[in-house]
Amino acid sequence: MAVSMFGQKRLSREGGIEIVVKELCTRMAQKGLAVTCYNRSGHHVSGAEYDRKTEYKGICQKYVPTIERKGLAAVSSSFFAALCSAFGKYDVVHIHAEGPAFFALLPKMSGKRVIVTVHGIDWQREKWKSGFGSKFIRQGEKNAVKYADEIIVLSKGVQDYFRNTYGRETRFIPNGVNRPKIHNAEQISDKFGLTKDSYILFLGRLVPEKGIRYLVEAFKNVKTDKKLVIAGGSSDTDSFMEELKNLAEDDDRIIFTGFVQGQMLDELYSNAYIYTLPSDLEGMPLSLLEAMSYGNCCLVSDIPECTEVVEDKALIFRKSNVEDLQEKLQDACDHPETVIKMKKQAADFICEKYNWDDVVEETMQLYRR
Repeated sequence: MAVSMFGQKRLSREGGIEIVVKELCTRMAQKGLAVTCYNRSGHHVSGAEYDRKTEYKGICQKYVPTIERKGLAAVSSSFFAALCSAFGKYDVVHIHAEGPAFFALLPKMSGKRVIVTVHGIDWQREKWKSGFGSKFIRQGEKNAVKYADEIIVLSKGVQDYFRNTYGRETRFIPNGVNRPKIHNAEQISDKFGLTKDSYILFLGRLVPEKGIRYLVEAFKNVKTDKKLVIAGGSSDTDSFMEELKNLAEDDDRIIFTGFVQGQMLDELYSNAYIYTLPSDLEGMPLSLLEAMSYGNCCLVSDIPECTEVVEDKALIFRKSNVEDLQEKLQDACDHPETVIKMKKQAADFICEKYNWDDVVEETMQLYRR
């Protein structure tokens, strides 16, 4: 079976979609599928050495023309990827995210089986709430409903949304997680002075809907000698990153690391006191699955996409409520016994609940139908 995938930037850790595509494709290639990923051209946030790799663990990577401007990179790359997928020798075309699904008709017209994974209701995100990008993504959602043979969703809430809005049934296949190796604090000690349990961690893209503004405001009023580590890069949101840094400038306990990967990422997850995800909006938060797989006590907002994941195995605060977040952070700092209890049960719980091999098998069943 030959499969084409597009919608990701490239096989990297730049965002949740990229991680999902990488995990799916790697395992599918191991199972004997001929997998081709159509990636964006352009610079990789991790460095020039990652810009154009043509093969990754049995996956064929091809690069399509990309207009490197906000709002046009996804549109241009998705169009050319859909065109290549339509005319290529593929049995299945798997499209990731609502925007790229705008072009679902192209492979559908050429007789391909079309699968769309909706990673979240993207037009609700801050940067796509108006203008051309918003219209493009909303139409992509409608085209997925109209042309896709199957739509995969990552949460029950999104499944309800498609049923109520379009009368369209979808397939609920959540993301998976790998059980990691725990790393001692070495690089993070040398670079940032961090040690085991000395910091509260946020890790993700620095975008408004992640609730980082609430986190900074709440943490500034928490009485603790622990630091707040905000790890991640911007996503067409440089002005928001500057706003966060200005908000945090009078508190030297707050550290911005920028984009992290490799050993630095492993060490940050492995040595955090708690991991927090204060989001207003999520698809299915892979960083939360990863944080729990490292045995972290997690503090999350009460949006369904987070509470479905953690059940009763994490601390929860009311979405967008700075005072409640501050209170929960203070409680966690004052009561390490609660944090230790959460840590002990996190990894086994999450690794048993979300398994990549199960995700791949369910996805391949949709391919075969």
